[in-house]
Amino acid sequence: MPNAFENALNQIKRAATVGDVSEDLLTLTSAPKREIRVAIPVRMDSGDLKMFEGYRVQHNDWRGPYKGGIRYHQDVDLDEVKALATWMSFKTAVTGIPMGGGKGGITVNPKELSEGEKERLTRGWVRAMKGVIGEEVDVPAPDVNTRPIEMAWIADEHGHPGVVTGKPIEAGGSEGRGTATAQGGWYVLYAIAEQLGVQEGARIAVQGFGNAGRTFAKIAHDAGMKVVAVSDSRGAIYAEEGLDIAAVEAHKDSTRGVNDFEGAQNISNEEILALDCDILVPAALENVLTKENASNVKAKIILELANGPTTPGADDILFQNGVTVIPDILANSGGVTVSYFEWDQNMKGEKWTAEDVDAKLTTTMTDAANAVWERKEKYSTDMRRAAFLLALERLGEAQPKL
Repeated sequence: MPNAFENALNQIKRAATVGDVSEDLLTLTSAPKREIRVAIPVRMDSGDLKMFEGYRVQHNDWRGPYKGGIRYHQDVDLDEVKALATWMSFKTAVTGIPMGGGKGGITVNPKELSEGEKERLTRGWVRAMKGVIGEEVDVPAPDVNTRPIEMAWIADEHGHPGVVTGKPIEAGGSEGRGTATAQGGWYVLYAIAEQLGVQEGARIAVQGFGNAGRTFAKIAHDAGMKVVAVSDSRGAIYAEEGLDIAAVEAHKDSTRGVNDFEGAQNISNEEILALDCDILVPAALENVLTKENASNVKAKIILELANGPTTPGADDILFQNGVTVIPDILANSGGVTVSYFEWDQNMKGEKWTAEDVDAKLTTTMTDAANAVWERKEKYSTDMRRAAFLLALERLGEAQPKL
């Protein structure tokens, strides 16, 4: 299977085949501007000194400061971070916010660290990245296994609140940031629901029940959709008549998993991808839909709340089978949009209300969804190519002269 970075490059090249994209632009957007690898010494609670490997990849800053999260995961490597940084450049361009793309990570299993060890690791990453990140240069944010508290440590260690987004409200964070990815995905779906034939009561399966997945499930449930399945790393559950999402949340919080929820059937993480439903929402990690399992998908719409959940090989099969894939660089860009709103507030010394943030998010996501749909129709292509093409157009407008 191609790695994540190869998938990202493939997506860019595929988009270029349907529009007027110069070879120079294609070349310049196919490689990160800078890749940083650092060693981070951390004094463990035991007294031992342990080294951790950290990364920051800065892909493109033509439209504004590099922007993208930092993840803590035992499988993080440079290729993954390069892919995520690339997608961020395209994600910010699709939404039209004036920022670029970057991404960071530390190879670590955070579940094996105490809270004090996490803080020392986070502050060590900031010190190692001195001169790399900065409020007008490169602005990190939360990602897999990083929380608002890690962002507060980053801001405190650096010294300026605008150096990072996703902070707690009391540390300069923004209203609406915690639910932004899911809320943005919902606004995208709603914006083109008529074109897609989505109606109230649509059956939805959510693969991944972390922050984005569970929030989206709740939003969809409260809007009258029928969420028939959800999953987490331990397994999945299915209920033909729909799940009570608030009850599932309470069950997961008390048992640390969704399995064995009363009134639901336990199924596997592979089975949830093949359920008979209207909308499938991958909301976990990359490469869950591949050419090996794409033909099993029965949903007619896939809303990618995760980054890179569908490989190019799977894309081809899904397109041939009439499945509309709303791509990650559009579907999950609500998070980076509200991250930009937070940064904007920090830089201006302002504080927006939750209503202000939601109104701005609604407008941004609706405009982006409609712009992508227009290109999909114009070029008779899929939504992923259309989204990447829109991003390439906007990057091309900002391309510096060589």
